[in-house]
Amino acid sequence: MNFSEQFPILANVTYFNTAYSGILSKDLQAWRKNHDEEFLASGSAFRLNAGIFIQEVRENVARLFKAKSKNIFLVPNFSFGFNTLLDGLSKDNKFLLLSEDYPSVNYPITSRGFKCDFVKIDTEFETNIVEAIRRFKPAIFAFSMVQYISGIKMSIEFIKKLKVEFPDLILLADGTQFCGTAAFDFENSGLDAVLSSGYKWMLSGFGNGFVLLNDRLKDLLYQDRKKLELPKEPFLAGKDHLTICFEPGHLDTLNFGTLNQSVLNLEKIGLQNIENSTQILVQKAKAEFELRKLVSAEVVARKEHSTILSLSLKPEIVTNLEKENIICSARGAGTRFSFHYYNTEQDLKKLLSVIDSF
Repeated sequence: MNFSEQFPILANVTYFNTAYSGILSKDLQAWRKNHDEEFLASGSAFRLNAGIFIQEVRENVARLFKAKSKNIFLVPNFSFGFNTLLDGLSKDNKFLLLSEDYPSVNYPITSRGFKCDFVKIDTEFETNIVEAIRRFKPAIFAFSMVQYISGIKMSIEFIKKLKVEFPDLILLADGTQFCGTAAFDFENSGLDAVLSSGYKWMLSGFGNGFVLLNDRLKDLLYQDRKKLELPKEPFLAGKDHLTICFEPGHLDTLNFGTLNQSVLNLEKIGLQNIENSTQILVQKAKAEFELRKLVSAEVVARKEHSTILSLSLKPEIVTNLEKENIICSARGAGTRFSFHYYNTEQDLKKLLSVIDSF
């Protein structure tokens, strides 16, 4: 499919930087403009049905990811949602974490003083995770579904096996580099929570994100607060303790409306179609990069990979990528390239031609 008309930036650059930020479509920009024009004309009347609209957003997110709308909370970003979730857990919980995972995952846990153990991400990291769980006996395993530097992906099948072997283990996942890249059935995933910002693969701009909880974790959170009486003001009617924690104050209809439009667009294209097309391109890219010895041994060893690939490139190649308007990111010791549904085989050929020119 040709998406250059919907994404004007693609006429000027080769965009391999969705892992840093997704891009804005013309349809989405038009919706946002119309939203603000209605606000301009209506004033306070514009917000009269905001609650109904926000509930529609929850229901659409639920449908896309096969979750329960009653267990979905809308948050400005992953970090807000994750910090809020952590504050609802007992302080005596032990955490298993991945070394060098995204700082927004690990730091909020370690800085709160939770007892932690770490697993290194290498060619045997699934085996190492199981061994660490047996040895350390954590109550919670928190991790990114996709590692932001290497692109190494946590397999859904592996997560399901973990839940079978360790049914009491709480599994918390950062889905920011995953949600929007593949078909996903949250309720049958084995995960207790997935939290995500919307500005990357969801293509919904900044200021929006979501929290998906299962029934078990929802019941466990904020046990102390649930013993307290809720506010009785009419405008807070219908809000429970978790809603007040995760969704304090007014929710912005522009930002969450943008998320809603993106969800509808991803649904229209089909997450399975997106996964199929991007994986074909990623596997071709991975094979080409392997031939040139540009990817790590950990990535080479894995059959299943995400939409992110990190390459070890000479500085002069990186400089030339900039000259050729190929947009990517420096991450860790490498240069990160990310492939979404608007990337094409021609994009890959252009990238390879720059790499091969040195």
